[in-house]
Amino acid sequence: MSITAKGEAPHVSDAVAVRSWKLPILLGVLALFAVVVFILLGPSGTATFRISQDGDAWQVPDLVLPSKAIGVIVSIICVGLAYLSWRQTKATGKIAKWVIMTFAVAFVVGIMVWIIGGTTSQNITLVGLFTGAMLITTPLVFGSMSGVLSERAGVVNIAIEGQLLAGAFTAALVASITHNAFAGLLAAAVAGVAVSAMLALFSIKYVVNQIIVGVVLNVLVSGLTGFLFEKVMKTKVNGETIYNQPAHLPNLPIPVLSEIPIIGPTLFRQSLIGYFMLVLVVALWFGLFRTRWGLRVRAVGEHPKAADTVGINVNRTRVMNVLAGGAVAGIGGAYFTLVAVSSFSKDMTGGLGFIALAALIFGRWNPIGAALAALLFGVAGNLQSILSLAGTPIDGQFLAMLPYALTILAVSGFVGKAMAPAADGEPYVKE
Repeated sequence: MSITAKGEAPHVSDAVAVRSWKLPILLGVLALFAVVVFILLGPSGTATFRISQDGDAWQVPDLVLPSKAIGVIVSIICVGLAYLSWRQTKATGKIAKWVIMTFAVAFVVGIMVWIIGGTTSQNITLVGLFTGAMLITTPLVFGSMSGVLSERAGVVNIAIEGQLLAGAFTAALVASITHNAFAGLLAAAVAGVAVSAMLALFSIKYVVNQIIVGVVLNVLVSGLTGFLFEKVMKTKVNGETIYNQPAHLPNLPIPVLSEIPIIGPTLFRQSLIGYFMLVLVVALWFGLFRTRWGLRVRAVGEHPKAADTVGINVNRTRVMNVLAGGAVAGIGGAYFTLVAVSSFSKDMTGGLGFIALAALIFGRWNPIGAALAALLFGVAGNLQSILSLAGTPIDGQFLAMLPYALTILAVSGFVGKAMAPAADGEPYVKE
């Protein structure tokens, strides 16, 4: 890896080098699926997408799409792009990114119209879909950003689940005692740092296997928070559980921006944690790929010996990144108890820390890519709940499975190589 003094981001080409026929074959299979499912088995009614909610300042008419006609159009586009990908692979060994992106958008549109057209209600509110998805997406983004900070510096962070859970518990407890949500938010960040400190101590200083340490920390935090929940939070004073009634962070809608259909309610009617999430993703991307700090971090994660040779303290850089990742994950955990729900419950994170790891991999260890992957996971999770109420004939578990299937395809190299930093998981002992 070349290191420049200015820390420029690596050049990104406008094509994906596949070096095999896996991606054209995958697109061909999906195109065949589109023909069979969208045309031959597709519903003959309409799919209605509600864009505006009652009371919105800007009312946008509902988008009504004929299911069968959209299925035919999408199928033709998919077949044409699959053939084009085969031609490009044969000619140059590369597929233009616009081909892949256009195929993905068309296929998703076809899936949505096919699913909604097959429900008993045959309509869905896009605002409700995305705003509900943010309840899942927000902690996922914080968890994946924690993973980016750690793994870009060469430390595998399996302990994201424990960091989220510790943040959720501590935020609820401190906010209940102080009656101050901001105190709970600060305490959550400290709790995340405490979990990360143990990860850094054992994996960096004592060179213990990083994956084993992360798994042990997850089990430790789960057991400890469960024990304290039973012994402290369930304790009643005058008939009330006073240690599990945290103050909440209010939503802070931004004037004008919050009235934009779909985007406004989703992004600009957030709490303080939600806005911090948006700033964090952009700031972390800029820091990693446009600053000297990011250049040093990436050098430590890719070639620690070379970084050490030019005067970078490898292990100190790793420790600082792991601690920063813990603070980020702790704040993400606070979202559960200070924004999403009104109290803490045992293991309330529900494995989202591990899903954040999947988003990290699917996003190729890039902050923006990981955030978009987290949004995909959040939308899929919320769509599963919405469609189960709408009466879709499709099993909800199938929808819940899709993001993880896509992650497997990404890791398997069907859409280019998804490679972690070269020294990720490798301890560094200075000679």
